[in-house]
Parts: sequence; C-alpha cells; structure tokens
Amino acid sequence: MNHHARGGFDVSLTPLESGAGNELGRMSIDKTFHGELDATSLGEMLAAMTAVHGSAGYVAIEKVTGKLGGRDGSFVLQHSGTMTRGDGKLTVTVVPDSGTGELAGLAGTMSIEIKDGKHFYHFEYALP
Repeated sequence: MNHHARGGFDVSLTPLESGAGNELGRMSIDKTFHGELDATSLGEMLAAMTAVHGSAGYVAIEKVTGKLGGRDGSFVLQHSGTMTRGDGKLTVTVVPDSGTGELAGLAGTMSIEIKDGKHFYHFEYALP
C-alpha cells in the first residue's frame, strides 16, 4: 500500500432484533472518522458470544462516505473479528471495487486500536 491515514473516530452501536436468541447479537453501527479520513459510516454487525469468558466473534459491513486524503467518495469496509479467551484478532478490509467518486479503485486494510476508551484507526490504502 502506498498511503497511510491515521486518526480517531467516534462510534455508536445500537442493538437490533436478531431473531436468533441470546447467542447472536445484531447491532447498527454509526461512526464519524476524524483526521485524514474525514467521513461518516453506517453499517451492521452480527456478533456471537460463547459460554467461555472472553471468547466471541463478529462480522460487520459498513459504508464509509466522505473524504480520504482530500478525495471525495465512498467505499465499503468488511470486518471479521475473533477473540479467544481475551486474545483478539481483527481484519478490516476494503471490499474490492466498492469505491465511488474520487475513491474508485480504492484498496486497503484498516487496523483499529482502543486506548483509554477512545477509538483510533490506521488505514493503509492504495488508489490508482
């Protein structure tokens, strides 16, 4: 990847009806990104909790709309996360060919860090 964007983001998760009992949870995602990615996003998450404390999994899709490196457009992020007894692994990837406007052709991966209750992103990306 040839570009890097960093910054913070605010996130609001709202529980939704999952229809799958207590094992599966469904939530809406509403984010505001700050910094080199100046955008908002809307999406949905599906999470599975287990009987073992600290073990769970989630998947999510969110559409991000705004500016990245001064370019206008939108793109879709796909999340896949697992936690095994507190040890977490997360992959957040741009869905291929989801970029629009000046972000057409966008490819990349994002990492997320939570420090002192605040959320931060590091986005490595490429544009044609």
